[in-house]
Amino acid sequence: MLNQDETWLLKDKYAGEKSEGFFTDCKRLAAGEPLAYVIGFVPFLNCTIYLDSKPLIPRPETEFWVEQAITYIDRTYVNTPLHVLDLCAGSGCIGVAVAKAMPTIHITFAEIDSNHLSTIEKNLKANTPIDWSIGDNALIVVSDLFSDISGKFDFILSNPPYIDPVLDRAEPSVKNHEPHGALYGGRQGLELIEQIIAQAPSHLTPAGQLWLEHEPEQTTRIHEIAQQHGFSVTTHKDQYQVERFSVLTVA
Repeated sequence: MLNQDETWLLKDKYAGEKSEGFFTDCKRLAAGEPLAYVIGFVPFLNCTIYLDSKPLIPRPETEFWVEQAITYIDRTYVNTPLHVLDLCAGSGCIGVAVAKAMPTIHITFAEIDSNHLSTIEKNLKANTPIDWSIGDNALIVVSDLFSDISGKFDFILSNPPYIDPVLDRAEPSVKNHEPHGALYGGRQGLELIEQIIAQAPSHLTPAGQLWLEHEPEQTTRIHEIAQQHGFSVTTHKDQYQVERFSVLTVA
């Protein structure tokens, strides 16, 4: 009898055929490797996000707020050419979803790990129109936060490393297989978040916005830091009624 993960693996990767590869992959699952890595891709807002370089696996919580961001941008800036930055891009799932939903927007992907650049490019090509091109419509940059980013953006969308190592709630499969550099945010999980908020005003247009994913325990401190740097800020709950993301607007 197959368990749930094995059933999904058989259906999504092997089209129901119990081949030798299927049984090899079952051993990977039994060893604790996440199902998404074994299958090789995950769905994300009508996109197929490949995980060839094993970036952070996109989560439903991220999907929830990115959908809200897309809806807001699309309703507020109809047919307006905008520049969006996917900061700490990982697989590129955030920027790719934006690009698919709004092909006229220019997307920049900033990711510190160069191993993930080919994955971002693959995901762009797999999910955007055939006449949509990297260079004209998108830019993929190796960058430690804003270190190699130039220009200003109407929106910065970021799911940075924000897990507090002390309050770590990550499952063993996450700790053992997903990249720690994409998970842990240093002291109280806030070290990178503080840097992002401090540096973002220099990279946002007037009335530009920073959408930032975080832990609920970080909300109060994020509001304090945001106000120190001239932002107005609102925090929103995810689909599980947990404070999960904040929207910072240049005041």
